[in-house]
Amino acid sequence: MKRLGILLGLALLMAQAGTVSAKSLEDVLKEKGVITEEDYKEIQKSSPIKYKLGEGFNFTSADGKFSTSIGGVYQARYTLMDLDDANNTAAKQAQDFSKFELRRIKLVLNGYAYSPDLTYKMTVNFANIAGGTTSNGGLLEETFVNYRLLDEVQFRFGQDKVQFGRQWITSSAAQQFVDLSVVSNAFVPGYDTGVMIHGKIARGLVNYNIAGYGGVGQNTYRATTDNAFAARLTVNPLGDMKYSESDVEYSVNPLVSVGADFYRNTLSATEANTTNTATGNNISFAKSTSWYGLGKGLMPAARAFNAGEALDFNTASVDAAFKWRGFSTTGEYFFAQADGQTTKRKLRGQGFYAQAGYFVIPKKVELAYRYSYIDPNRDVVNDHWVENTGAVSWYINNHNLKVQADYTNVHRQAAIASTTKTTGTVATDDQQVRFQVQMLF
Repeated sequence: MKRLGILLGLALLMAQAGTVSAKSLEDVLKEKGVITEEDYKEIQKSSPIKYKLGEGFNFTSADGKFSTSIGGVYQARYTLMDLDDANNTAAKQAQDFSKFELRRIKLVLNGYAYSPDLTYKMTVNFANIAGGTTSNGGLLEETFVNYRLLDEVQFRFGQDKVQFGRQWITSSAAQQFVDLSVVSNAFVPGYDTGVMIHGKIARGLVNYNIAGYGGVGQNTYRATTDNAFAARLTVNPLGDMKYSESDVEYSVNPLVSVGADFYRNTLSATEANTTNTATGNNISFAKSTSWYGLGKGLMPAARAFNAGEALDFNTASVDAAFKWRGFSTTGEYFFAQADGQTTKRKLRGQGFYAQAGYFVIPKKVELAYRYSYIDPNRDVVNDHWVENTGAVSWYINNHNLKVQADYTNVHRQAAIASTTKTTGTVATDDQQVRFQVQMLF
């Protein structure tokens, strides 16, 4: 009779495929009363292959000592950019662009081996392949092994996101806008290889991360004795708050999280270049459009670094986030400083962003706004980068399947604008429109 019940359940599942796509077979059978809670638990233990939307296919060995999940992230994007950087209409049209791109195409593998306490993760981003070569740091992103001694004491080795900056730590698949703020891109280190101790205290009331990294970024390794150090502390007074923007879960109780980070690194003259080549580094804040890349170019000759000196980088940030009943808000402030070891000269930058969103249709349609500000060199004037962004998102199935659109006014003051007109370099106001479809499977 039980087998007959299961067959009937299968038929029911097929008839209602459209409504159960996010559930496993055993979930549906239990909901329909075809199998008991005990049967459900037994199936969960014995089934070697499972599927959960957003997490992929899971394969577990018969003895339960090995488990692997295989999933993916797909982001297809359209961008229209109206650039304010030409003297006449014909030239202006030549500068504007419209493009379709596969922004992120990721294969994600994670699981455990020998014990559920020994976990691993590997993320491969195929979108970083362009014309037979790799870009954006290469194919491998998060690739590490993690050992849990206790919830409060865990050890991780491999390549991971440097735990610096709330928005950067948050998955690109869990963002409130089409992409993260330019401020995060300008100040965070990015991916790096190293070792970390981390943990959750009092079930996530306090979380901490302390790590040492190679210091030259994603899929790049140095042979010197210099390394990078990073530390992060977060406090969640109302309960653990996961790294996910938007309150698509429609939190019944308010959630608050406050965090602070510190990052230190030393880069040689070659490593500190802003061209991001193999002879330099893959550190995000050292790129030409980052606070350091922009700010370095604004230093007057009398205060500039020597061409052959090493630089000490110290960066700190504070952040806060709040969620409740479809409303969410997040903000971060960054302060960064580069010190020349020989000249003792300094370059200082700062930036912040603040954003908020609300579900006008609970769990489905969200409106959001973000303000971003970068001052790449605090000792000069007329060098600010400001963005105002409005967004609308349709969450068809949480973050697993969503459609997003945003509009941004990108204002760059004259010192960092690329426009040169007959009257000299002037500030620019570019207009950016983006649409993106995301699917997790």
